[in-house]
Amino acid sequence: MRVTKRTNIAIRVLMHCAANTGRLVTKSEIAKRCNASENHLAQVINQLAQLGYLHTQRGRNGGLELSRPAEQIRIGDVFRALEAPVPLAECFADVDNTCPLTEACRLKIALSDAANAFYATLDPITLDTLICDNAPLMDILAPQGRCAMAKIEPVLAAQ
Repeated sequence: MRVTKRTNIAIRVLMHCAANTGRLVTKSEIAKRCNASENHLAQVINQLAQLGYLHTQRGRNGGLELSRPAEQIRIGDVFRALEAPVPLAECFADVDNTCPLTEACRLKIALSDAANAFYATLDPITLDTLICDNAPLMDILAPQGRCAMAKIEPVLAAQ
């Protein structure tokens, strides 16, 4: 299975926002840190906002941030939302399907099962799992920051 460029960039955007919890980040900042074009980022950010993963604020002091805590964002859900419309094979497409085997072929079922297994593998992984305790990633995405979960752990340890 191949992940689309859109999903790849979306995960980078979400990780960048999670690594910079507590402040608005800008599209240009993400473009620089994640090596992505601002035009492509704009489309991905818009889609993530429509799906409820990001809160965006326009204007001079605008930017974006996660719309919910990183531990509540499941990577499997993000992949399903962004990848599900992409057909795995021609027979998955209602409009462009010219395969004469569609009625009798079992490949579509096998591919569908494989895709579901792929998503199921990603389901237990949350956004905070990708960034917390990942110092090399934090050095790239938020050199001055730290994982939001790291802010909670010292408080819990003191109790």
